[in-house]
Amino acid sequence: MWLASGPDGAPLGTASLRLFDKEGQRHLAEADVRVHPAERRRGVGSALLDAAVEAARQDGRRSVVAQADGDSAGAAFLAARGFAVAMTLIHARLPLVEADVPALTALVEAAPAGYALTAWEGTVPDDLADRYVASRRAMDDMPMGAVDYGRVVWDLDRVRAAAAAVAERGDVLHTVAAVDTSDGSLVGFTELVVPGSGEGDGLHYGTGVLPEHRGHGLGTWMKAASILHARERHPGLGALLTDVADANPHMRAVNDRLGYRPTHTAYEFQLTLRVPQDS
Repeated sequence: MWLASGPDGAPLGTASLRLFDKEGQRHLAEADVRVHPAERRRGVGSALLDAAVEAARQDGRRSVVAQADGDSAGAAFLAARGFAVAMTLIHARLPLVEADVPALTALVEAAPAGYALTAWEGTVPDDLADRYVASRRAMDDMPMGAVDYGRVVWDLDRVRAAAAAVAERGDVLHTVAAVDTSDGSLVGFTELVVPGSGEGDGLHYGTGVLPEHRGHGLGTWMKAASILHARERHPGLGALLTDVADANPHMRAVNDRLGYRPTHTAYEFQLTLRVPQDS
């Protein structure tokens, strides 16, 4: 992380750089630059971004990504400094008071033939752990636009670490999974993170269905169950938030059917680096 200060020591802005360290993503870094509005257009943001990009280059990273809302000062700033739009994200929100509970209940009760639902809170139970890890490959072909994202390799340690990170910050992770009743395998999942207070907005994480089980409405089914659970388990919750790549029409259709309404567009920007020859 970096802090930019004025001659009097007053803070002007910050930058952070996340260096991905998992197998399949060690070429990637993610930058975030924030400058107080009153301090913009003085070169502060450029100096911070330059420092972050150079650190990524020196670490041998091939790509730096950064996100900004559409038509924002941040988007214009990144574009002016050589970052290109690699993916468009549609953000959407479902106020829980507006959720169509009868329709959602009907969706959940109309279980696709040959499938059942299971769910848990926090870390995946031991008896489901191996099957859940196997189901994570449902995200391997998630549309990522032109982002040089690499391939995320999920194992049990990573699954447990992700759940622990949510718990350590005081939030609640709830997962709904689809079970193939012919063999008991988990073939899809959807994750929802709710503030520990049970108030504010919950945030959907990943939703995925294994390729060989798509076309049965499992994504809609699981996500409908997740919405109903959130309403019942957290009555003080205001809404659920989600985002989806513009290039993912199937999940966009799922969100539309469940009542999510777009709130804004964001862009994933990317800069390709020339790394030092000895890296």
